[in-house]
Amino acid sequence: MSDFLGLANKTILVTGVANKKSVAYFVSKALREAGANVVHVVRSEQRRAELQGLIGEALVCDVERQEEIDALAGLLAERELVLDGLVHSIAFANYADGLQPFHATKRADFLQALDVSCFSLVALAQALAPRFAPRASVVALSISTTTMAAESYGYMGPIKAALDSTVVFLAKSFAARGEVRFNAVKAGPLKTSASAGIPGYLDNYLYAEAATLRHRAVATDEVASTVLFLLSPKSSGLNAQGVVVDAGMGTNFFDAEIVRRFHRGGENAS
Repeated sequence: MSDFLGLANKTILVTGVANKKSVAYFVSKALREAGANVVHVVRSEQRRAELQGLIGEALVCDVERQEEIDALAGLLAERELVLDGLVHSIAFANYADGLQPFHATKRADFLQALDVSCFSLVALAQALAPRFAPRASVVALSISTTTMAAESYGYMGPIKAALDSTVVFLAKSFAARGEVRFNAVKAGPLKTSASAGIPGYLDNYLYAEAATLRHRAVATDEVASTVLFLLSPKSSGLNAQGVVVDAGMGTNFFDAEIVRRFHRGGENAS
């Protein structure tokens, strides 16, 4: 097998596998196919039991608990594991109350989402810093744009914006101690189980698919391939960046066919 990306025998810690539709699972699968050693971290014992048949052994770490993050770092040290990469694919938002205006966001929900989806990257980076190889690569999963107010995404838009900024500041912070890199993959709408829990997501997904330049939605394995590139030595010149993977969606909102559909809909409505 060709090792073009130089990932064979590299050790990569992957967080966030929830099921076989997860971005993290596609990343893990692609890494193993590239010959990398994957260390999986899941959030609970229940999740570990559910995924054993899919990913095999996994470590448990609830990132809302600092003691569990510290325990994870301690376990990796005991095993004398050196990490060539870390994939942060962790996000959580409480949509139990359904779709609400952004200004109606509850403080507790916002702060929990910020802790799990954003600060966990800071906490993991700090705790795992002694385990990173000199030129390790850290990749976070974000969204294609945080400057468009997608109502159905709610307060997770600002949370992801915080994550994007956190990637930049971690890259700067770690630059003082070596060449560990931090980047984000900013994916367009995907077919994942987590996305299915977002109110109104399907309509947005179908619109986003129509808005891509190829009129075909971004596939999860395409996002995973970009993650692998950023984990690899081939991307050594990229640091503190957000790589957008949206099949051109962000450039194509005035596509002629979309505009025609809008006018036809307006005529039918009248």
